[in-house]
Amino acid sequence: MRKLLTISLLCLMASTVMAAPNTKARKVLAIIDRVNTYWQTNNPAEVRSFWDNAAYHTGNMEAYLLTGEQRYLDYSLRWAEHNKWMGATESDPAKWEYKNYGEGQRYVLFGDWQICFQTYIDLYWIAMGIYVPGKGVAPTASFTNPSRYIARAKEVMRYEAYSKANDYWWWADALYMVMPVMTKMYRLTGDVRYLDKLYENLCYTDSIMLDTETGLYFRDGKYVYPKHKTESGKKDFWARGDGWVLAGLAKVLKDMPESYAHRQFFVDKYVRLARAVAELQQKEGYWTRSMMDPQQAPGPETSGTAFFTYGILWGVNNGYLSKKEFAPVIKKAWRYLTKMALQSDGKVGYVQPIGEKAIPGQVVDQNSQANFGVGAFLLAACEYVRFCS
Repeated sequence: MRKLLTISLLCLMASTVMAAPNTKARKVLAIIDRVNTYWQTNNPAEVRSFWDNAAYHTGNMEAYLLTGEQRYLDYSLRWAEHNKWMGATESDPAKWEYKNYGEGQRYVLFGDWQICFQTYIDLYWIAMGIYVPGKGVAPTASFTNPSRYIARAKEVMRYEAYSKANDYWWWADALYMVMPVMTKMYRLTGDVRYLDKLYENLCYTDSIMLDTETGLYFRDGKYVYPKHKTESGKKDFWARGDGWVLAGLAKVLKDMPESYAHRQFFVDKYVRLARAVAELQQKEGYWTRSMMDPQQAPGPETSGTAFFTYGILWGVNNGYLSKKEFAPVIKKAWRYLTKMALQSDGKVGYVQPIGEKAIPGQVVDQNSQANFGVGAFLLAACEYVRFCS
């Protein structure tokens, strides 16, 4: 089984190798370096492993795997070592929590503390020589006992996969934070229980926050229409929330085997969501914070826009979405991301601060930046390089 998994991983990575970059792709690669260099120069790697920092590292790892830039790898390794390859650190499973928002160390099963496992698993595959960066050269980093990189991920995610509960993901963000961890755990272990638990948990999420009319997701049960409405009485779909979902589904499909029994469920959901998202894009290329009601919080927002751009680009690049249908959406989104969101020094602006909804009157401008916004931008830019190539 492990030999078959290794072969499948090598095939997976081979499928992502791009052709030699053309002029347009080289310009995008330069943007990636400008953005990531600005972030890493101005922000220490030694910060906690909570969701916002971990979301940045999902973008940084994608940039490393595309470019082979050693600085990017070193930055994520420093972060992981600082956090001892853990999320929340409580050791007693009897004390583990997840049913409410929590930043304490008991919230081991809360998705905001589990997204870090995406990067730890990727770093493990790099250390083992399975994930090879775009330059095709082995990294020069010194990897010490790589099995420890994934020890906590195995402990926590196996507990969740084999538990009876299925109500772990009660907010939309969790679908980016944890769904890809489940498929990565399957790739790591060959245990289909991770995929089955992914399916079970997502079915629960759908029962409390999926809008069956549109295929979009409300951020959580508090925002379901008509219990909650925008100030003008419309459905209130939060852009970053649905961005988490679309990007998470793309990552899931990337790692989910073709043979999995429920794969078509994920494909259908992903395609429907991508089309619903595309219909709500503003003419300037961005998505407003309340997707169906631009006046709820007018103006551009980068994190949701970047996650949507990544999710759509991935679908076009991998044959799930029609290039003819979605190329205009991509063109407008990329123009916004590089002409308005990206500042001359490499700062990524217009990112709504940490929150859970579109807030009337909240100011978001060119100086509004955040770690997760940079991560989303890097994800989108990496897929755009592949799109150009």
